[in-house]
Amino acid sequence: MESSRSISITFFAYTISFLIGSINCGDDNNNNNNLVTNQSALFVFGDSVFDAGNNNYIDTLPSFRSNYWPYGQTTFKFPTGRVSDGRSIPDFIAEYAWLPLIPPYLQPSNGNNQFTYGVSFASAGAGALVGTFPGMVIDLRTQLNNFKKVEKSLRSKLGDAEGKRVISRAVYLFHIGVNDYQYPFSTNSSLFQSNPKEIYVDFVVGNTTAVIKELYKIGGRKFGILNMGAYDCAPASLIIDQTKIGSCFKPVAELINLHNEKLWNSLRWLERELSGFKYALHDYHTSLSERMNNPSKYGFKEGKKACCGTGPLRGINTCGGRMGVSQSYELCENVTDYLFFDHFHLTEKAHRQIAELIWSGPTNVTEPYNLKALFELN
Repeated sequence: MESSRSISITFFAYTISFLIGSINCGDDNNNNNNLVTNQSALFVFGDSVFDAGNNNYIDTLPSFRSNYWPYGQTTFKFPTGRVSDGRSIPDFIAEYAWLPLIPPYLQPSNGNNQFTYGVSFASAGAGALVGTFPGMVIDLRTQLNNFKKVEKSLRSKLGDAEGKRVISRAVYLFHIGVNDYQYPFSTNSSLFQSNPKEIYVDFVVGNTTAVIKELYKIGGRKFGILNMGAYDCAPASLIIDQTKIGSCFKPVAELINLHNEKLWNSLRWLERELSGFKYALHDYHTSLSERMNNPSKYGFKEGKKACCGTGPLRGINTCGGRMGVSQSYELCENVTDYLFFDHFHLTEKAHRQIAELIWSGPTNVTEPYNLKALFELN
């Protein structure tokens, strides 16, 4: 515990020094050389697994936000908008890459200077399809449009040559799609109902790869992607069928398996078709499943019960009073015993383990590169 605390203090001291340096740069056009960094930036796209707090700044429902206690209790000691008790996967990736915490794009205090290190466009509830939770989230296509604004700003501040260098050296990290597969089972979806499952999955994977191809055209070359985790067995999914509490939700499992197969094939195709395209695909499905099914092997006591929530397995989405201010919820005593913090999202401890596999894992878990290798590529 003491060593973990000292690591956190060191990390935050490093982050603060970075942010102070960024603030000193300001937005003065005469100091644009101060904005240049030799480090590869990290641009983050996705959903609640990666959201650093963008949903704090949009008009949405409380169920799509996590800016209230006990979210953020472990490391930050206050809610940041991350859907966890502490740091997320991108936070750890940034630490390993010697970058400051990657801020949410919509954070009002952002300056153009910070974008040289990267920014997060991720939004809790977002999907690759614009019709997934429409009007409540920032869908993937809109996230791409926000990136284009950042890219334009970087070129304006740094000049075309330096702006292009930042974009080409950067790593683009993705986790997207799970909401596209959960949404049709909570709300009527005409797209889902009018198409075979394979075609629907093609839409999701196709939209994802279309965004990757657009980033490539802009100058991006290095991409980190997580395949779909076993969310058919998350606490919320385990209680969908009230007659079989604890059973994984098979309709979503079928979609997840199709998604992972098609995503793997699509990335292989992009590698063949796009000169200089490099990627790290993490087998999140396996790494999450292993921890669900063998929690003690990875230092957890609970692999399928959430730390925060209500109902069987604490699988009802009430953590922090999400569904109503006066609503009560249960909170575990020791969050480090748990794989899941709430009904669907992992604890900081789990995020650290997954991030380590993405960063430096062998080819059987992250292939054909890991993120460390991508950051080292010029």
